[in-house]
Amino acid sequence: MLHIGRWKLALVALAVVFGVLFSVPNLFPKGQTPGWLPARQMNLGLDLQGGSYLLLEVDTRGLRRERVQNLLEDVRRTLREEKIAFTGAAATPNGASVRIGNPAQVEAAARVLGGLAVQLPAGGADMTVQRLPDQRLALVLSEAGLRAQEEQAIEQSIEVIRRRLDETGTKEITPVRQGRNRIVVTAPGEDDPERLKRLIGQTARLTFQMVDDTVTPEEAAAGRVPPGSAMFEGAEGNSPELLKRRVEFSGENLVDARLGFNEQNQPIVSFRLDSKGSRRFASITTNNVNKRFAIVLDDKVISAPVINEPITGGQAQISGNFTQETANELAVLLRAGALPAPLNVEEQRTVGAELGQDAIEAGKISTALAFVAVLGFMVLAYGLLFGGISIVALVVNGLLIIAALSLTGAALSLPGIAGLILTLAVAVDANVLIYERMREEVRAGRTPMAAADAGFSRAMVTILDANITTLVAALIMFQFGSGPVRGFAWTLSIGVFTSVFTAVYITQILLAWWFKAARPKKLPIS
Repeated sequence: MLHIGRWKLALVALAVVFGVLFSVPNLFPKGQTPGWLPARQMNLGLDLQGGSYLLLEVDTRGLRRERVQNLLEDVRRTLREEKIAFTGAAATPNGASVRIGNPAQVEAAARVLGGLAVQLPAGGADMTVQRLPDQRLALVLSEAGLRAQEEQAIEQSIEVIRRRLDETGTKEITPVRQGRNRIVVTAPGEDDPERLKRLIGQTARLTFQMVDDTVTPEEAAAGRVPPGSAMFEGAEGNSPELLKRRVEFSGENLVDARLGFNEQNQPIVSFRLDSKGSRRFASITTNNVNKRFAIVLDDKVISAPVINEPITGGQAQISGNFTQETANELAVLLRAGALPAPLNVEEQRTVGAELGQDAIEAGKISTALAFVAVLGFMVLAYGLLFGGISIVALVVNGLLIIAALSLTGAALSLPGIAGLILTLAVAVDANVLIYERMREEVRAGRTPMAAADAGFSRAMVTILDANITTLVAALIMFQFGSGPVRGFAWTLSIGVFTSVFTAVYITQILLAWWFKAARPKKLPIS
């Protein structure tokens, strides 16, 4: 034990420097850290800083209904293009079915409809074509394909939410997935959840669909709606319109959207398309000159102008009953992208700033009391020397935890403070195990040096066993928990590593220096 390798001294020195360097910035007000110090600081969680909490649910059932409807429209369009006669095209719970009029064309219909299937990254297709009696074909969407679509929609929703909130200048807002189809949005410092709901809740799904003029508006209102069409509600000031369900073009190819003004100085939204979108938009407008083309936002018709000439430049405008504020908000939403599915607010909470300050003060007091209690116990149980060495290791442990939280950008919440206090309380467990083992070895007749060696070597198995058990529990909480539970687990996990490191290495180095200097004939704790 008296021989301490240079690598061990270097490791401890680097750890202490790291702890001090990344802990000190937290003593300065945010944004006022000196340039020679790291700029990272611990983030205060929602319960300390105050703010808003939203629990959102992605409407995956609506996503499935939309996928089925799009498949049905693809079936009709494909068979018409191939000049295959059909009847009875209808949606089913898991896809679509259709009856082919000519028995000789059943095989050709199955082949072309099979081309609608999309290959999944994990292998296989998202749809299969099954032959049924009476010349019918069933297109069945696979569960793997539907699940892949749901996964993509949830990940896309998280990214869209992040872009929308960043676009408006809101900082430190983190949308995080919870469970299968839920998203938790925490916004420290944001005390108006209604504002967040307005920004997040609008799907902002922009589509372009052809107006169905095969029947009059009166006939459509009376319920005589042709297959493949539906009545769509008008936006503010606009009347309902009969539109074809088929989405000819969507906002996925938008690269920019800005507030603008037309010749009458009325607010509009000007948008620009990427190269693929420009080609698609040009093709649609070229093939439908003198027909009405409806611009639909979240299933509400904004406007339905006539296509006077092909639009080939990749730029167009959206006009409607906009104010400057609503046009600018629509531009922001379109730039951020559309949500692939509606979001339902399941829960919302607001934490006031006063509660956060009270929590901070309570956390400071409880942490200080925990530290004093541990200090008093160690000094009373093991004397000023051995107890003091434990306290030095505990202080370094605290610095390392704060430094790690600052470096990783973790948010410190009330449960995180609880984890910090628990870590301080159990950090001296390793010292207690080592010291008690030393006492047993002395009582068995060993010399102080041999007792110290045995204390470290034989207690190590128990120390590792206890801390690995704690670490496994913390990892389980981190994996399956969310929000405050994960904060507690993260702080506890960091504490496990730092407490073992400081209790073993720092204690060993300090005791080795004392043994070299004092050459004791008797251990003070025996």
